[in-house]
Amino acid sequence: MTDDRPPLPPFTRETAAQKVQAAEDAWNTRDPHRVSLAYSPDSVWRNRGTFVTGRAEIAEFLTRKWEREREYALRKDLWAFDGNRIAVRFQYECRDTDGQWWRSYGNELWEFDEHGLMTRREASINDVRIEERERRIHGPRPESERGNTFPVR
Repeated sequence: MTDDRPPLPPFTRETAAQKVQAAEDAWNTRDPHRVSLAYSPDSVWRNRGTFVTGRAEIAEFLTRKWEREREYALRKDLWAFDGNRIAVRFQYECRDTDGQWWRSYGNELWEFDEHGLMTRREASINDVRIEERERRIHGPRPESERGNTFPVR
């Protein structure tokens, strides 16, 4: 039996934005198990050139990711939605194990089942080397910035 994970499709602008903010909040915890629970047990991912299937593989992937990507902090913005699909643009910043800071820009395509679990996630991501003084994302989004679009530059 599957528990519902609201908001459920079909999405409205308001519920799609809620789903995007919930994903941002979860990813900013850097807790692979917690994040994996938003996905269906058989969820399929493409993350850059890596393909992952199922919650266990998602949690393993995220564990490895956040071991490499230190001080990871993310912003997601709703781009479009239709029925049970949402398109997102995002940026995150982190430093690697050598101390180099990076800003990563990307787009995600999401598809959900009737329970509000993500069954498919496709992410295309580009990385830009930055200096620490160029950082713009410092931890989770403050309450005062929720609902605001994050600038490209």
